[in-house]
Amino acid sequence: MNTNKHTELANHAWSVADLLRGDYKRSDYGKVILPFTVLRRLECVLKPTREKVLQEVERLKGLDIDTDTFLRKASGHSFYNKSSYTLKAIANDPTHAATYLNHYIGAFSQNAQEVLEKYEFRQHIRRLDGANLLYQVVGRFADLDVRPEVVSNHQMGYIFEELIRRFAEQSNETAGEHFTPREVIELMVNLLIAPDDDALTVPGIVRKVLDPACGTGGMLSAAHEHITGLNPDATVEVYGQELNPESWAICRSDLMIKGQDPDNIKFGNSFSDDGHYRGRFDYLLANPPFGVEWKKVKDEVENDLKTLAENSRFWPALPRINDGSLLFLQHMLSKMKPVDENGDGGSRVAIVFNGSPLFTGAAGSGESQIRQWILENDWLEGIIALPDQLFYNTGISTYFWVLTNRKSKDYRGKVVLLDAREYWQKMRKSLGDKRKRIGEDQIAEITRLYADAVEVAQNEDHELHSKVKIFRNEDFGYHRITVERPLKLRFEMTEEALAALAVAKPIQKLDNAEEFVAALRPLIGKTWKKKSEAWLEMNDTVIAAGLLWPTGAPFNKALRDAVGVRDPEGEVQKVKGAPEPDAELRDYENVPLDEDIDAYLEREVLPHVPDAWIDHEKTKVGYEIPFTRHFYVYQRPRPLSEIDAELKDLESQIQKLLGEVTK
Repeated sequence: MNTNKHTELANHAWSVADLLRGDYKRSDYGKVILPFTVLRRLECVLKPTREKVLQEVERLKGLDIDTDTFLRKASGHSFYNKSSYTLKAIANDPTHAATYLNHYIGAFSQNAQEVLEKYEFRQHIRRLDGANLLYQVVGRFADLDVRPEVVSNHQMGYIFEELIRRFAEQSNETAGEHFTPREVIELMVNLLIAPDDDALTVPGIVRKVLDPACGTGGMLSAAHEHITGLNPDATVEVYGQELNPESWAICRSDLMIKGQDPDNIKFGNSFSDDGHYRGRFDYLLANPPFGVEWKKVKDEVENDLKTLAENSRFWPALPRINDGSLLFLQHMLSKMKPVDENGDGGSRVAIVFNGSPLFTGAAGSGESQIRQWILENDWLEGIIALPDQLFYNTGISTYFWVLTNRKSKDYRGKVVLLDAREYWQKMRKSLGDKRKRIGEDQIAEITRLYADAVEVAQNEDHELHSKVKIFRNEDFGYHRITVERPLKLRFEMTEEALAALAVAKPIQKLDNAEEFVAALRPLIGKTWKKKSEAWLEMNDTVIAAGLLWPTGAPFNKALRDAVGVRDPEGEVQKVKGAPEPDAELRDYENVPLDEDIDAYLEREVLPHVPDAWIDHEKTKVGYEIPFTRHFYVYQRPRPLSEIDAELKDLESQIQKLLGEVTK
């Protein structure tokens, strides 16, 4: 089925909006159209075995047995309907349409009813019936031809997603939270599974695939099709979890139609309610929401890490509360199959991220610790930079991360960075923020380039050499060192210094605070190079005034803060015999992980500031992946003469236009 056909069918379904206008808000159209589309698809799928199921219902009537297994077998699917009603027949009886439709829905198997319940379908039946619209809506969908022989499961996915996109636009929702563009899914599945293509042709293989943010199930469908395309006899079990009820319902109905177990698609939040607890999978892939906070599940996530420690899904640390992207990756990595002594087993993982997980978070932060954990375990295989404007809800640049705990020999200890930002075609018509797409030939080329990454990176003469770079895991690590410089002060008594002393708490606590400050007033204008000299003269002055000289660290600090002035030529202040660091001169440097930090200090810092030193107690290890920096190509600025000539030309054009306006 071509694009025009699936758009035509989506238009047919969406045309019901004309009936709903006035009785429903535009933002609620999808709440009627989506469940009716699902219902019609289920009816079309069950039509060939309808009579067989009805005969089986009659045969089993009165028997004290669980009929579910028998009726599933009769229908040829994991779901069935025990009613003789059809949407066509219901539409032809406006008076009883609501009664018959409710009966029809109640005759579905439980797993199908659960799908429709997520849409609050019966509530909308009542509402439509009250507006005298039900039989008209039912009639419109009874004419929607979505029989499997006309519309494949894959094509039905396009129709569902087109309807969801329109629903999202009407509701001002984020369409990208519900599904991912098909060409992006195809590329992602290729990069995830293509390295295993040979192994997947072995007779009798069984593979499990998980998407913990599965939306309408597009990624699961694509993975299933990729594997069965290589090996029609392969058994592919797909699993997912989804928080959005409409998307969950569509994904679950899609599995029912395909003969998969719909119970594999769990409803709920993957972080707080893991629907696949202790599950292990061969392939895991996801396009989680970008930059979504996880405050609602904060307690559950933190408790999981605190209670289970290294056995937690969220080991070793948590990212910042306003971006849960890395939580999805940690959740997925926890579900990888272990690799045995023979190197068998293991998993491959692919996830879509924006740029934030690459570098957000300084050394010691949760994000940095997560990156460190991944790289030190040698799980990160590659990162692929994609073009911007690929997604429906955002124009920002995105990245595929590909990870595995069974790297091939050529990739062990290494990470591939692949720049695919120029592989795109301009769309004839924009869809939301999506203005670009990746063509079939480009998908194939990116897949080949990733497969040959090591060879291409090593061959400087290769035409695509600049698109691929290979790094060691430790190349992304660094020591965050704290460079200190000594606090140098001279000491002056000024009006400002006295004013600062007067409001300092240690001074205000004195019984004779005002007299103490007044006693120092004769010293205004005095300057001392050394602290000892300043303290001695101030001490003598205060005692001469008949007052006692205070003691204690708080007093001395307040006095130094008031009369001390930073001076590059001043006296070095010391604490317990060691130079006191100046917080205002403190600096931080990132030193490559495999470089000696003292040698770095001597080479890069001391020639400029000879009195600097490293506070080793504050040194932290950090990890970041500065993708853009590694592919940056310097472009010389245009000559000033050329820019100047262009500005003069523009100025003359403006003057000419202004002249025409004033005529």
